[in-house]
Amino acid sequence: MFVKGSKIDFSKIRRVLLIQLGDIGDVVWTEPTIRAFRETFPSVEVSVLARSGFGELLAAHPDVHRLFNVTAVKGGILAEITAQSALTGALRQERFDVVFDLRAGDRGAVMAWLTRAPCRVSLYYPRDIPFWRNSLFTHIVDPPPLETLVQGAAEQTLRIVREFGIDTADRAPGLRVSEEVRRRVSVILQEVGLEGAGRWVSVNPFSRWSYKEWPHERWIPVLERLWEQHRIAAVLVGSPDEFEKASQLAARLQGPAFNLAGKTTLAELAGVLSLAAFHIGVDSAAPHIAAAVGIPTITLYGPSDWRYWAPPGDRHLVVAPSDECAPCYQKGCEGKGRSRCLEEMPAERVLEAVDQMVRRLAPGRTSQ
Repeated sequence: MFVKGSKIDFSKIRRVLLIQLGDIGDVVWTEPTIRAFRETFPSVEVSVLARSGFGELLAAHPDVHRLFNVTAVKGGILAEITAQSALTGALRQERFDVVFDLRAGDRGAVMAWLTRAPCRVSLYYPRDIPFWRNSLFTHIVDPPPLETLVQGAAEQTLRIVREFGIDTADRAPGLRVSEEVRRRVSVILQEVGLEGAGRWVSVNPFSRWSYKEWPHERWIPVLERLWEQHRIAAVLVGSPDEFEKASQLAARLQGPAFNLAGKTTLAELAGVLSLAAFHIGVDSAAPHIAAAVGIPTITLYGPSDWRYWAPPGDRHLVVAPSDECAPCYQKGCEGKGRSRCLEEMPAERVLEAVDQMVRRLAPGRTSQ
């Protein structure tokens, strides 16, 4: 349903910009929408504006015409104005016909308006937004609520473009790794002694949100089981801020463990994950990327709803608390940054999922 504006004839549209200023997972889950344009209107060129570094996950995507980045600028207000002016100029040069802002934030709305595109589209947000936001768009759509649609995080963006007849039957994100990134990954693996080490799994025990983390000591029996019973080594991935925690965890393991936390760009992380036998970790960006590059995953969920966020398909396993209060959609119990449902979830639940996943692996599969 259109709250403002009307249908757009995309058979006459040439250039579209998708503004996705969400987190890494949001960028990954935008991929089905990019693909939907190609499947529905192959002649439309789709560009993406994302937060600095996040968009590189889409750099090798054949359906992405150009990538633009909103960067964090140091040097004061003058440097910020200069960077913003350069970005605005680059966007205007593209002469976009239609711009979709895929989030509710203020910056995306302003960037859409600054493009001077004749058609600017956003979702209808009835509350919790500045009064002026809707005035920056020529089209406001109010699709059916998410709970009435097919569940899955891809619906965040697909439900916007679907109002214009743009859709895809495959809602699973798919990311590509370029040959250049694969070469850089090969060097990284050589430097840590991982290349040629046999089967290994990628592991992300950490999240930027502590309430999504499983107690770190519980990972020890899980990773020990992988090595002792299956001869599968652990490769810890994460951000630079998580390097020390990953080092401490690796030091407590009897079997081989390799710490790549903070040693890769996002594109290189996708390349690393694409070589794992499978991925295991908490609800964060890594399982979204792993699934999108075609790797089976085991993901631990607590307060967040796995039915919405988990990678689709039978190849992926979910370990969630049995507590009646989960998922609670809160930032930890009483909003205090810790989740009892995860703290009390025993290692046996995760060990069972690991054993199930290993049984599924094709005999003799190794990282390439």
